[in-house]
Amino acid sequence: MPNKIFLVVKREYLARVKKRSFIVATILTPLIFPSILGVFLWIGMSDTGGDSARFIEVVDENQEFFLESNELFVFSYGIMTVAEAKEMVQKGNRYGFLHIPKLNLAQPIGITFYAAETPGMSVVSGLESEIKAKIEEIKLLNSGIDRELLDKLKTEVSVLSIRLGQTGNEAVSNTVINYAIGFISGILIYTFIFVYGNQIMQGVIEEKSSRIVEILVSSLKPFQLMMGKIIGIGAVGLTQFLIWIVLISVVSSVIMGFFGMKMPQQELMEQANPEGMGWMSEGSDLPDMIQLIQGIDFVSLVISFLIYFVGGYLLYGAFFAAIGAAVDSPSDAQQFMFPVTIPLLIGYMGLFIFVLDDPNSKVSYWLSIVPFTSPVAMMGRVSFGVPLSQLVLSISLLVVGFLFTTWSAGKIYKIGILVHGTRVNYKTLWRWIKEN
Repeated sequence: MPNKIFLVVKREYLARVKKRSFIVATILTPLIFPSILGVFLWIGMSDTGGDSARFIEVVDENQEFFLESNELFVFSYGIMTVAEAKEMVQKGNRYGFLHIPKLNLAQPIGITFYAAETPGMSVVSGLESEIKAKIEEIKLLNSGIDRELLDKLKTEVSVLSIRLGQTGNEAVSNTVINYAIGFISGILIYTFIFVYGNQIMQGVIEEKSSRIVEILVSSLKPFQLMMGKIIGIGAVGLTQFLIWIVLISVVSSVIMGFFGMKMPQQELMEQANPEGMGWMSEGSDLPDMIQLIQGIDFVSLVISFLIYFVGGYLLYGAFFAAIGAAVDSPSDAQQFMFPVTIPLLIGYMGLFIFVLDDPNSKVSYWLSIVPFTSPVAMMGRVSFGVPLSQLVLSISLLVVGFLFTTWSAGKIYKIGILVHGTRVNYKTLWRWIKEN
């Protein structure tokens, strides 16, 4: 039996990797993301001239709001009327102008920003933040606090996050990095399941329509054919995925090198080179970076990713194969796709709404335990650290879920693959599952 499944896997794998469409997609797709990166870098470097600075004229009727220029805004002060400031904006001499009328600091209303174009949210929120801080400073000064003392009271705080393990070990963690890892891995699994699951369904429908499957089932069991197709297409996806990683890394390095930039790992290695003793200089971020890297459990991440990557694909792949066997055309498959894709979408949406926001909440826990949502949701939690008991429970249920879906799909596939011209509904599928 394993030998026959291997033959189907080999057939599916070789037939697909030799297709021109596979070769084109495998080569062109990795060029898209580095190309987009290159365009953004080019645009960003082109905008580094003086025209990119947002010069804002300030008309302050209070004579108290001196706003300090920063990386976002360059504030200009002059003795002029509102009409004159408006004219400067209309002529393009200023990005905009800020009108601050006589204010009641208890209720500061009437502040207006004029610009030739509708400003983005970052511009408006940045101005609001600057004015708010200035009003608070003026209130403190009016209450009798000395300016020198006020400057001393301003303090920047940075909180170091430490994750305590069950064995008492400590590891430095960074929420942003954990979020990024969970985000990327969850999206990859979701995309892989959806794209290659559809390929399984399309492949089964094509073989069923062309009657090739009737020849195949004469020499092997329908279950062997289904498993071989699922594993073979999954192997194609893994091959394409690994090639993409290599090509995207190489092409991104070339593009960033063209703009005089380096990949983060290159910069880290160069800083860690003992020949350049500046790596241990005061103020260097390298020790913090090393601590963050050491705080990431790469072994658990890779192992968990592979388990949920493969487990999720096999779980849903069986359903996609069963749907393909039950229908005669892709249009007929739509009615059965809905209940299959809903759990996958719940896991995808739950990743953003619950898991990445609070990986330890009850909703995040159940999303990562239920087999139909765990492949996507659990990867959002793993980077933050998950108790071993929860991880074992989630993987065990995923295996049980895979066995159940494979058993159910095998029942449907065994009968449906040879049925033509019959209108299939949910009642029919249930009858097929109950048949021996």
